[in-house]
Amino acid sequence: MFFSFVIPVYNRPEEIKELLASILLLEDQNFEVIIIEDGSSSTCADVVHSFFQKLAIQYISQKNQGQGFARNNGMSIAQGDFFVILDSDVILPPTYLTKLRKAIEERNLDAFGGPDAADNHFSPLQKAMDFAMTSLFTTGGIRGKLKDPSKYQARGFNMGVSRKVFDATGGFCDPNRAEDIEWSIRIKKLGFKLELVSEAFVFHKRKNTLWSFVKQSFSFGRNRVNVSRYHPEAIQLVHLMPLLFLLFCMSMMLMYFLFWDLFFIQLLILGFWSGLVLLSALVSFKSIKTAFLSLVASFFQLCGYGVGLAWEFLIKIRKG
Repeated sequence: MFFSFVIPVYNRPEEIKELLASILLLEDQNFEVIIIEDGSSSTCADVVHSFFQKLAIQYISQKNQGQGFARNNGMSIAQGDFFVILDSDVILPPTYLTKLRKAIEERNLDAFGGPDAADNHFSPLQKAMDFAMTSLFTTGGIRGKLKDPSKYQARGFNMGVSRKVFDATGGFCDPNRAEDIEWSIRIKKLGFKLELVSEAFVFHKRKNTLWSFVKQSFSFGRNRVNVSRYHPEAIQLVHLMPLLFLLFCMSMMLMYFLFWDLFFIQLLILGFWSGLVLLSALVSFKSIKTAFLSLVASFFQLCGYGVGLAWEFLIKIRKG
């Protein structure tokens, strides 16, 4: 057996149903599926059992430990040569494993990270949140669109490692604070080959409201600083851009009262950025509503991430 899917789940039975239905349609059927129920009050046991006759599935129920450690438990019993880690809110295109296996074999990969995308049937808000997380004008396009695939830091919604990598590293060292980025850095430091496989994308069906998306962005900012406790080099200039964006927007309020000319220049800059976001989203989605939501989501994604960075930096400084 070549592939083992390792999927933690917490109170999301309907999402697991959609994910397993998409796995059932994969072209490459050389795999097993391991579902780890991480202390859910609303379990997916019935959903998983309905697929027992259709897929090779193991179902594990455990006390809540966090997704990082739940994944470790799943990998510890996996039988495949290569472990594919997914979040429960993704859907796979039929060619996913075919393209992934080709990349692994042709590029001799020890580990990989794949991007996410919004399917055509997703809601306007889901498409907007996907845009905010992947656009050149928000995250710099570093989430799945790098020119150099070896610089990619895999994310836990769509990543994988060989058995050799798991045995050498022991898996995730943190339950739920950018544990995927930390592991990616550690994997590379040990000399393993981890790269972006852009063609192995998943449809990421986020169930966020706009407010929960802001809170998630805040957590992402905090988590980036948390990773720097393990790897000081984890924070680079591109990761500070949301903080600079936040400070820029905050300074506009001060400029409005003190330096009108500077405020007007800032307003032009913000308007230019907004226009680029709107145009890019409009070209991508062909929808004015989705383009407008993309601008709103992009603004809050950057501000939320920036606040998270600042918050965690202050905590880190206070603790020395």
